Amino acid sequence: MSRAFEEIDHQSTPMGDISLRRRLEPTLQVDVYEVKLGDEFLMSSLFTASEEAVARLGLAARAGTSLDVVVGGLGLGHTAKTALDDERVARLQVVEVLPQIIGWHRDNLVPLGADLVADDRCTFVHGDFFAMVAAGIEFDDDGPRRFDAILVDIDHTPSHLLDPSHASLYRPAGLIRVREQLLTDGVFALWSDDPPDDPFVALLQEHFATATAQVVSFPNFYTGGESACTVYVAIA
Repeated sequence: MSRAFEEIDHQSTPMGDISLRRRLEPTLQVDVYEVKLGDEFLMSSLFTASEEAVARLGLAARAGTSLDVVVGGLGLGHTAKTALDDERVARLQVVEVLPQIIGWHRDNLVPLGADLVADDRCTFVHGDFFAMVAAGIEFDDDGPRRFDAILVDIDHTPSHLLDPSHASLYRPAGLIRVREQLLTDGVFALWSDDPPDDPFVALLQEHFATATAQVVSFPNFYTGGESACTVYVAIA
């Protein structure tokens, strides 16, 4: 039987205190997993459509097979799991700055943890995604490795950041570094909690072959209506 409320884990991090909580949603009679960083709610298992859409829309824009994919931000694992549901994905690296979140998955404290850990295509990488993009995510004998897709769900929006150090990714130099680490026709997909930002779309279009902002709507149990987010999809 589900508990009405349980704090599964609570730890201090350089970004603030992070906690994993589980509560029973009495109307739906389902367990809801929530992650808080400080006073901010980062994610909830009650609303996963936006996390899933980053992978779904990003990979839909990439042709081919045996895809080599990077996900920035592990969270509750929904972006990674949706990417792995695409049978074309041969290799998936999930970059997460907080080792506590990786630990939740490896210790099977979150619903998707066991599936991600058991999938041989999936690797968790403990690292700062933004610093890794700036330096080169991965290297092989020929230099920086290039990927089929880079899918990112970390900051709230390109201007509402979890940490000021993330800002460089959303500026011209950062976007150029992302593009340089994509194969021809590779895809950069980015989640945002705000409506489409036309100046940011224009910035993407300056540095990628094409770029669009796609609105994703999903039911909101609390309001009885719909909520929406934006997924930016840029093709190198």
